Amino acid sequence: MTTGMRRRMGVEERRQQLIGVALELFSHRSPDDVSIDEIASAAGISRPLVYHYFPGKLSLYEAALQRAADELAERFMEPHEGPLGARLLRVTGRFLGFVDEHGPGFYALMRGGPAVGSSTTNALIDSVRQAAYVQILAHLGVTDPPARLELVVRSWISLAESTALIWLDGRRIPRAELELQLVHDFAALAAVSAAYDEEMALLLGGILADEPSDGPFADLLGRLSALAPAAVLP
Repeated sequence: MTTGMRRRMGVEERRQQLIGVALELFSHRSPDDVSIDEIASAAGISRPLVYHYFPGKLSLYEAALQRAADELAERFMEPHEGPLGARLLRVTGRFLGFVDEHGPGFYALMRGGPAVGSSTTNALIDSVRQAAYVQILAHLGVTDPPARLELVVRSWISLAESTALIWLDGRRIPRAELELQLVHDFAALAAVSAAYDEEMALLLGGILADEPSDGPFADLLGRLSALAPAAVLP
């Protein structure tokens, strides 16, 4: 009979439980404000037992960041079907959804917390950025990007990161609007680059050719046309 008895967890299972508990706490408060005692209490174990699985708060923090980084990188994965604008909109929706759900944890991942400046934290940040970069290139159907395309994609990823961090401070713009704006930002960066480079112009032309009249990129063209003076328009 095992009724009423607490099941004993294996080592790896307990480690994963502690990582999950820590990540949940870090998602609502700054990691600096979360103590080992709170993590132990939330996990239903003693403080010394936490140290049995992790030598200190920093190692547990880094393990939680690793899980957050893995989950965030997965948010950029999207089937390569349909117009690019709609795909990017779904990606930005999942990205900002993660930011919304794990605000302090996302801030800690991108700006550092107890592990600020550590090689582990920096490597995690770079891995998320690289995963996003690879996914976007895959959506564009490009394996060997020219310099201007690499600049556009990496600039957009940096912009999305900065936008999310600023948005967390008050969430003063509706999330759905910000998701669409980020897609428009990508199109704008690509358009400016296309004005300087024939290869980028061909790539952008192919993207727009597949864009439906009710898609995000077409929406941007409509908004810009409405802003432009009538005399400037053809």
